[in-house]
Amino acid sequence: MQQSYLNFDRCLGKRMNNRSEDRDDDADQRRSAALIGLIIILALAIAGVWLVRELREKSRLEDCLMSGRTNCAPIEAPSRR
Repeated sequence: MQQSYLNFDRCLGKRMNNRSEDRDDDADQRRSAALIGLIIILALAIAGVWLVRELREKSRLEDCLMSGRTNCAPIEAPSRR
C-alpha cells in the first residue's frame, strides 16, 4: 500500500513539474511577444520623428519659395585654396 502512495506522489510531482515548465514557457513566450511589440513601437516612433523633421524642412523650403525668394536652399560651394 505504501508503495502505491509513493508512485502516486511521483506522478503528481511530475504533473506539477510539467505545469510549472508550461508556465515558464508561457511566460517566456509572453516576454518575447512583449519585447517584439516594444521594438516595433520604438521603430515606429523613430520613423515618426524622422518623418516630422523631413516634412518640417520641406514646409520651410516651400514657404520660402512661395514668398518669391530665390535663395531658399543655398548651395554651398567648396572653398578654393
